Formats: sequence, C-alpha cells, structure tokens
Amino acid sequence: MLLSTQNTILEMTAKGRPIGEIVDYLCRAVEAMADDVVSSVLLLDSENRLRHLGGPSLPLHYCQAIDGTQIGPGIGSCGTAAFTGKAVEVTDIETHPYWALYKSLALPLGLMACWSTPIIASGRVLGTFAFYYRTPRGPSDLERMLVEACVHLCAIAIERDQRRAEQQRLAEIDALTGLPNRSRFNGALASVARTEPNWALVLLDVDNLKMVNDTFGHAAGDDLIRTVGHRLASVCAPGTAFRLGGDEFAIIIACAETTEPEALAAAVIDSISSPADCAGHVIFPKATLGGARADGERSPEQVRQNADYALYDAKETARGRFVEFVPGHGSAIIRRFRSVRDVDEALRDDRIDTFYQPVISLSNGRILGFEALCRMTTPEGHIIEAQQFQEAMKDAHIAIEITNRMLDRIGKDVRQWQSEALAYGTIGINLTAADFYRGGLTERIKAVCLQCGIKPESFVAEVSESVYLARKDGIVADEISLLRQEGFRVALDDFGTGFASLTQLMTVPVDMIKIERSFVQRLFQAGGGSVVTRGLLEIANGLGIDVIAEGIETPDQADQLSQLTCTAGQGYFFARPMARDQVRLLLNEGKGFHLAWKATVEQSVAERLFA
Repeated sequence: MLLSTQNTILEMTAKGRPIGEIVDYLCRAVEAMADDVVSSVLLLDSENRLRHLGGPSLPLHYCQAIDGTQIGPGIGSCGTAAFTGKAVEVTDIETHPYWALYKSLALPLGLMACWSTPIIASGRVLGTFAFYYRTPRGPSDLERMLVEACVHLCAIAIERDQRRAEQQRLAEIDALTGLPNRSRFNGALASVARTEPNWALVLLDVDNLKMVNDTFGHAAGDDLIRTVGHRLASVCAPGTAFRLGGDEFAIIIACAETTEPEALAAAVIDSISSPADCAGHVIFPKATLGGARADGERSPEQVRQNADYALYDAKETARGRFVEFVPGHGSAIIRRFRSVRDVDEALRDDRIDTFYQPVISLSNGRILGFEALCRMTTPEGHIIEAQQFQEAMKDAHIAIEITNRMLDRIGKDVRQWQSEALAYGTIGINLTAADFYRGGLTERIKAVCLQCGIKPESFVAEVSESVYLARKDGIVADEISLLRQEGFRVALDDFGTGFASLTQLMTVPVDMIKIERSFVQRLFQAGGGSVVTRGLLEIANGLGIDVIAEGIETPDQADQLSQLTCTAGQGYFFARPMARDQVRLLLNEGKGFHLAWKATVEQSVAERLFA
C-alpha cells in the first residue's frame, strides 16, 4: 500500500496538482496505514512562521490556532523541529515543557503525544510532518518507516510547488525595477474592480527618458527607470505600484476615500524628483501623472481609459504634474488621444503609406515632380487622408514617426523608379515643428537621399506657414538654412493661411512658395482676387522664388493662373493623390498632362462673346 501511495503522490506532483490536494491525499493515506494516528503537515514561510498545509483529521479551529506560529526552541514539537532541523518526540503533551503554551489546545481534542519531523530539501527546512497520538507514547518502527517516506514525498512536492511559484512570480515581476509587471497589473486591476466600489488608478510616464538614452546611453536610461521604480515602491503600499513597460508605471488605489489620488501623486512627484546617479551622470528624474476614479458602475477598462485621457492631457498642458480626469471635460483632448492611438496602432500595423500628387507645369503640362502625402488605411481597408487625423500630428512622437515612415517609403519608391529609369522630377515632403525641434533633421534627410540616390536638388522640404513663423528661437530658421546649404530645396507651404509676408522671406529665404487653395478659388470672385494673386506672383518672381498653386480644380483656374505667369500647379483638376503603382504607370507613359483645358476655355469665351 505504501508503494502505491508513493506512486500516486509522485504522479500528482508531476502533473502539477495543487500542493494542498497532494498533502491532503498523503495524510489520509498514511492514517489508513497506521493505527490511531492523526497526521499534520506545516509549511515554513519566508518569515519563519509555520503555516497549516494539510491535516484533514484535525479540527479547523485547531489548525487556525497554530497557523502563523513563530518557530523557535521549545515552541511545541513542530516549532522546535523546524527551528533545529531535527525530529522532536514528545511522548506526553501534558507534562512536556515544549507544550506548556499549547497543551490547552491539544488535550481537549484527545491529542496526548506528538512526534514532528522536519521536511528538508536542498539543505533548508521547508516545513514539518507530524504524527499526533491519542495515548502518551512514541513512534513504532512501522510509523518511523512511514514518516521517512512521507517526509521525502513532501519534500519533493513542496520543492516542486515552490519552484513553480517562483517561476510564476518572476514571470509577473519586472526585472529592472522589481515591481509587479503588466501581467500582474491586469490581474490586480480586475480584482480591485470586483471587490472595491470606490477605487482609483494613477498612471505615470517618466519625462525625457528618450533624451537620457540618446544623450547618456541606455545604461543611464535603465538606471533612471530603476530609480523611479524604487522610489515609487517606497511611497506606495506594497503590491499597488506596477511597471507597465518602457517609461510607463501605474498605481492602483484600493480605497480612494482614504487615499486621495492627488495627495498620492504629490507624494510620488516629490519622492522621485531628487537627483539620481544614472550610470555616472547626475539626473533629476521627473514624471507626469494622470488619474481617474471609479464608482460602482464603471468598468476597469473605462477607468483605465479615463486615466489615459488624463495622462495625455497632463503631458499636453501640465508636464511634470498630475491631472485627474473629470467626466464630461476635455473632449478635445479625448479626440486627440483617440486620434493618436489610432495612428500609433496604424504605424505598428504598417498601415501608414505614401501617396503622390503630381506637380504640373502650367505652360506645357509636363510633370515637374510630386508631393508625397500621408495616407492611413483603417483596419477595415478604408484609406483616410492626413487631414482626418491631423489631431494626432500635434503629438510630437507621432509626427516624428510619420516623417520617418514617409522618408522610408519615399526612399524605397524613388529607388524603384530610378531602377526603371523613370523621370520623377522632384519629391516634396511635409515637415512638422517636431521634426525641426527634435534636431538632426538635415542629417536624417541627407542619409535617406544618399542611401537611395536622390539628388539634393530633387528633394523639396515643405514647411507650413505655422511652422515657418514659429522661429523666434532660431531653430527652424537655422535648419532651413542648413537644408539649403546642403542643396535641398525648401518650399513654404500653404502660403496665405497665416501671417507670413513676402518681406519675411528675405530674412529666412526659401526656394518656392505654394499658394493656398483659397487664393486660387478667389481668382474669379469680385473684389480683386486676381489682382492679389498677380501681385504675389510678381513679387515672388522678383525675389527669385518659384510659385506653385495648390487646389486647382477647374480648367478656368488653370488657364487664369497660366496667364498670370504662375509656372506650376497641382490639384484635383490634374490628378488626385495616387499610389506608387499608379505613379509608375504615369511615368512609364512618358507624357505630361495635355493642355486641353486651354481649348475648352477659349471655346467658352467665344460662346459668351457671340451669344
């Protein structure tokens, strides 16, 4: 019977059955093999306290009473055995000094003697295995043999269970900070939402981690994250702070009535702001926080989303501080957050691509070049213009990633066109303020052009009026000058939407201006729209600046602009933005756009004169 029990226990252990179930089976089996014994298994925890693990024949109140007993010399049979690592035989509980404090628990149950053996594996005590007797006596030879086998089986099962628990713990702990990771956070979030009606969530982003990585190296960045994690743990209750990944942390407040999110956030900001040694560099850590409260009706997903909204708002408007989500407030922030999230997902899923709109010579209809335009494909397959996710482009990270993706796509497309000897002319790309303020813009463009064989004069960096005017610190102006020094052409895009004047172009010169479509639409309006456009063209020509008219939609507009000596234009009248394969087909034809609109306009004028 003992051999059968051993095989069963080993099989249960190998299959990963719960340790409590294994020990319970073992106790019942050994009690069936020995006369008048009650078995018990206690587990030694990290604080050197004994925890009840198994003892199906012992009353619940007795198990609860001894649970948590601190081991030591003279602390019952089990406490002493665990402390000394040696078996302890007490043949009479009533008179033995080890049981002076505990005999009042055992004697009323008819437990008169106790023999406890330590469970030892890998040189350390894991717990104890005990036999209680209903008469004052010691163990028999049979019982000694049984206990020897049981202790060995318990050691195997407990050690296996502890290894599995440690693996699980490590799987849920962030190796860099020692905080629980995203997996543990997800479980804790679901748990608090089930059990607590009034809880809160605070999200934290470490400021300037990328700058630290780029400036001092990733070792410094790791030290910064490690420092923030340790300081966060020192402020928050155990098990409530988590590292979600990268520079993201989270804090779950189980009861927002006793711990105000704002007060906790203030303590966190204060604790992490002192200087830190990060790979030999002194860095002052900073963080931005956003939080949201829950009530009984809100799902954990909704609370987390609201905290995300608040964090995004904080990073936009209160960098380095805490913002709490207020229901019904900040719809613009929410729209931008959703837009950023959608574009970020599209970047990860490779759903951001480049379309091209041709720039046409108004004198002969030939293709002068293309403007590269960003397009996003939805998960459902719909293509969305950049204007529809313009909110996301206000996020510096998204704007830079979009530019990098566009440069990558342009490089690959141009390389393909060049391999087929296709004359594509110039390629223009729209740049954002984030591209200029990140630094190294000219070098990034130069690297792409060198890699793909794009001549500098064939590349047009398009800068909108709003970016161009925001040059009080000189960063944009200096970068524009550097681009032109390297031979790249610079265009002032959407001219006429802001307050740029042609006289300003004398201090920060560009190679071309692209007049906004509203100028084109006013050509035939009363009030001198064509006079303004004509004056603009004359001054630009005098400054040696090329002019491209955007938004040409009718043959009349194209003809009028041609007569006003505007040399180039683009718009739906000629072609909508097209995919790279359509560009290849267009260039393969080797033709420009025919000048049929001139004949159409001339015929229309003749009909009006002779009507």
